[in-house]
Amino acid sequence: MVAGASDAGRPTGGNGEAADVVTGRQDTVARPTVERARIAVGIAFGVSGLAFASWISRTPAIRDALELTNAQFGLLLLCMSAGAVSALPLSGPLVHAIGPRRTVLLGTSAVTVGMLAVALGVTIGSPPLAGAGLFLTGTGVSSWDVAMNVEGADVERRLGRPLMPRFHAGFSLGTVSGALAGAGCAWLGVPVDWQLAATALLAIAAVATAVRMFLPVPAREPGESAPRSGVLRAWREPRTLLIGLVVLAFAFTEGVANDWLTLAVVDGYRVGDAVGAVAFGVFVAAMTGARMVGGTALARWGRVPVLRATAVLAVVGLTLVVFGPSLPWAMVGALLWGTGASLGFPVGMSAAADQADRAAVRVSVVSSIGYTAFLAGPPLVGFLAEQVGILRSLLVVLGALLIGLLVAGAARPLPDDGAENGAGR
Repeated sequence: MVAGASDAGRPTGGNGEAADVVTGRQDTVARPTVERARIAVGIAFGVSGLAFASWISRTPAIRDALELTNAQFGLLLLCMSAGAVSALPLSGPLVHAIGPRRTVLLGTSAVTVGMLAVALGVTIGSPPLAGAGLFLTGTGVSSWDVAMNVEGADVERRLGRPLMPRFHAGFSLGTVSGALAGAGCAWLGVPVDWQLAATALLAIAAVATAVRMFLPVPAREPGESAPRSGVLRAWREPRTLLIGLVVLAFAFTEGVANDWLTLAVVDGYRVGDAVGAVAFGVFVAAMTGARMVGGTALARWGRVPVLRATAVLAVVGLTLVVFGPSLPWAMVGALLWGTGASLGFPVGMSAAADQADRAAVRVSVVSSIGYTAFLAGPPLVGFLAEQVGILRSLLVVLGALLIGLLVAGAARPLPDDGAENGAGR
């Protein structure tokens, strides 16, 4: 069963239970339990976005408190990226071994300890301690992210309707909330170490409560050994690798806008910082709104047509930002760019998790491929900007979108999972 299918034809019990097959066994869970898990996954996504944005919004204060130059602070930020990338390949086997509930809680715990270490590093002025905290935070974010995507895909599959875009919209809303909280704390003069510590404790409290509502993990039969995760095999599966390219293309499209859209509008259209921030706000609002309604589009037209249509929207939006004759056209471009970048990541997660028994390792592989976009994007655009200017450098995104268009068919539901709703779409 895939995202976008209706409940028609699903095997159900007499008390409203929805049946699903997990690791070869019939795993029947009551619909109210699945609905509670849906709420819990939404909380996990939202808190993840909140925790991420709450410290990102205070980076100037962290840099100044640690007395770092911009170049030194860039190296400090790489600590988090290094932690995230190093942990991603291990996240799938970890979810496979202990389940999404424990993995999300473990990841959140790592994020909490990491953020507390960053806060302490800021308090005592220790960049090495802050760097270690960011590395630990990155490792926690990876396992948290993979596990909640696996759980979200399982909930989506059981309820028979596309939910991943809304879960990712929850992350976007969490980032907006975190950014607003950071801005408010900065305006009120709240020390950044206090804010980081409070956010860390809030995150672990909220997630520890939410994961209690995650789906129960089927108990193994007496004497049954745990199946192998098969992560190495997943890295050799053509479909999984192609889905990773889909996610990479759309993550690059999103990441370049996150890092460079504001500066491109300010420098390219010779406007003030506030106008550049508005352009970025338009992009984020469009992406969040599209994720809120993306499930309806997926249910009606299917994954592949929606991915291709959003890629085209992103191309049009990017073109308007780069070549628009005036600022209003660039704002329209930001709107279309955000809409076009919105669904690639969540749809890729759904496609990677089509088969429940292979979901964890495939999601980790796809995430590992996709997240390289967030590492490669900023320096690549920065290098090109030195050569051709900031606006023209954004055209590198067209290459990523072309890849997305070419490999979008890999997200087509697997035949055995998609027969009910026209898997050929």
